[in-house]
Amino acid sequence: MRMTRAEAKQRNRRALLDAARLIVARDGHRAKLEEIAEQSGLTTGAVYSLFGSKNGLLIALVTDYLTPHYDGIEQAVPAGMGLIEAVEVFARHYRRLCDDPDALRHLSFEISLQDLALRDPELAPKLAASVRAHEERLTALLSGRLHNGAAVTPRQAQRLSTALRALLAGLSQGVILGLAAAPGDYFAAAARALVSPDVLGPP
Repeated sequence: MRMTRAEAKQRNRRALLDAARLIVARDGHRAKLEEIAEQSGLTTGAVYSLFGSKNGLLIALVTDYLTPHYDGIEQAVPAGMGLIEAVEVFARHYRRLCDDPDALRHLSFEISLQDLALRDPELAPKLAASVRAHEERLTALLSGRLHNGAAVTPRQAQRLSTALRALLAGLSQGVILGLAAAPGDYFAAAARALVSPDVLGPP
C-alpha cells in the first residue's frame, strides 16, 4: 500500500530528526547538513523543504527532544497535588531519568545543543525561545497549586520553575557523570528547599 503525501512527509521529517540527533550528539557544532541528510537517506533539499534551513531543523529537534520529557512530567505530577508534593514528585521523576540506559547519550546531545547555541548568534535566541516555551509547561503545571493556604500565582510558578530546572539539571549531570550518587530522596529534599519565600517571591 502506497503512502499518502502526508505520510511520506511525516516519515521524511522523522528520518531527518533522528539523523540530526545522532550527528549533533556526535559532532556538536561541526555537524554538517550533508551528513545529516546522508544519514537519513534523503537530500539537503528535503531539509529545506521540510524545515526551511539547518537552523530550522535544529529548532525542531529541540522541540522533538523536549516534548516527551515534559509530557512525562505532566503525567508524573497529576492535578490536585499541593505544591510541595508536586515538587517532590517532579524531582524524583527527574532522578529516575538518570537511570535510563541512554542517559549519558541524552546528556551528550544536550551539551552539543548548548555548544551550537554558543557558537551561532542567530541560532541561540531561537533555541532559547524553544526551551522557554517548554519551561512554560512546567510553570503551568505548578500554577494554582496550594501552598500555605494560598494558590501559587503564575509569577511565583515561573520563578520556581526556573530554579527547579537549573537545580535538577545540575544534579542530574552529576549523577550521570558519576560525580555523585544522590538518591531520589536527596533530589526531593533539594527541590523542596526551593519552595521558599525568597524563591517564590510575592504573588
